[in-house]
Amino acid sequence: MSLTGSLPSDPYTRTESDTMGQMEVPESALWGASTQRAVLNFPVSGFRMARSFIRALGFIKAGAAEANFQLGVIDEKMKDAIVDASLAVSEGNYDDHFPVDVFQTGSGTSTNMNANEVIANLASKSRGSKVHPNDHVNQGQSSNDVIPSAIHLSALLDIEELLCPSLVSLQKSLEDKADEFMPIIKTGRTHLMDATPIRLGQEFHGYAGLIERSLDRLLLIKDELSLLALGGTAVGTGVNTHSRFSMMACQHITKFAGVEVHETDNHFLAQSSLDGALTASSALRGLAVNMQKIANDIRFLGSGPRAGIGELALPAVQPGSSIMPGKVNPVIPEAVIQASSQVLACDTALVQGAQGGYFELNTMMPFVAHNLLQAISLLSNSSEIFVEKCIEGLEATDKGPELLMSGLMLATTLAPVIGYEKAAKIAKEAHATGQTVLETALDLTDLSEDELVKILNPEKMVQPQN
Repeated sequence: MSLTGSLPSDPYTRTESDTMGQMEVPESALWGASTQRAVLNFPVSGFRMARSFIRALGFIKAGAAEANFQLGVIDEKMKDAIVDASLAVSEGNYDDHFPVDVFQTGSGTSTNMNANEVIANLASKSRGSKVHPNDHVNQGQSSNDVIPSAIHLSALLDIEELLCPSLVSLQKSLEDKADEFMPIIKTGRTHLMDATPIRLGQEFHGYAGLIERSLDRLLLIKDELSLLALGGTAVGTGVNTHSRFSMMACQHITKFAGVEVHETDNHFLAQSSLDGALTASSALRGLAVNMQKIANDIRFLGSGPRAGIGELALPAVQPGSSIMPGKVNPVIPEAVIQASSQVLACDTALVQGAQGGYFELNTMMPFVAHNLLQAISLLSNSSEIFVEKCIEGLEATDKGPELLMSGLMLATTLAPVIGYEKAAKIAKEAHATGQTVLETALDLTDLSEDELVKILNPEKMVQPQN
């Protein structure tokens, strides 16, 4: 049997049944009555559960089948059929057979049953006899422990495989630019106003540090996401499951998914609260804020080309205006800023979702999964295009060094020599007359030109002096 699938589109139906009665299901659909009820009940948004979430569900179902075989609950032939079908689901062969809307039952039961029914149908065809979605595929499990486990596992995999590599690349690209730009001294800015000199490379070293710190935080939350609720079943007590089921299943999930996972040490916390997802979202929020800061700085430093700051030249990737010929806009930083803003919106939504834990179960799980995985995807993708289409092609212009010696805040280094008030007077006078600080200081102090040149040397202003 070929484990591949396509969207059910034929007009014919078959009759399936569940505990509520019979349902007509598209003939070629692999789902059953439970899923069909959800399709009819929740035509809300058109958003389906993320690919990575379905992938995680497949790994969990495969691991559960292996554990149930070890415990003697199912035979080897059934185990093999369920594992093969589950892994085919993980590979994405049957994504079109997961039609349930994100906005559904708050426990995600509809999506769990969708997986159970698809896997059971595939396994039944492979085995040549009936595999039951509840009695066999969902054996030892509940939607209440499967869905929070899938949230953790899918987020863990996406962070490990997508986000962290993208951020490592971004950090390296920023560090490379920091090295390239380190010889360039320009005017620093605080409150959007001229400040003392800074190396352009020092600015970029700061940007790289922001990404490094964000990576460090992600590494910490990976440990929390590796803890799975599996084994708690309905309310965290583990009713209708074996005491060793979760430990065994997690060992097999680790093997299938390629990331290490373990049974949570507190099932009541893991199902009644989505604290792990909330912690992950807070780290993503911090990263999004950092990305916005970097993207905004770069687009402002590249503003112009004639009437802006113009200290950076950004790669031109597309025409910028439908009415102004020759205009080129900083579209990549703008895309990064928008993606980061959406991540902040996802975090706000996730906070609301995390508040949906009443008594023994959070009932906003699909909503939380949707926002958490969307945030990871947005940050991963925007980091990649930021590197490839912007950072790597950045060039420094001559404008920063050219404007440096006309900067009024050069007077800062006069303060230790002549006092703060006299230095401030020189800066104000230079601003009023249009002279440089050097020229004004020659008029208003007894210092020689050689002394002033030495004092006002920008090279001595970009690091502490003994």
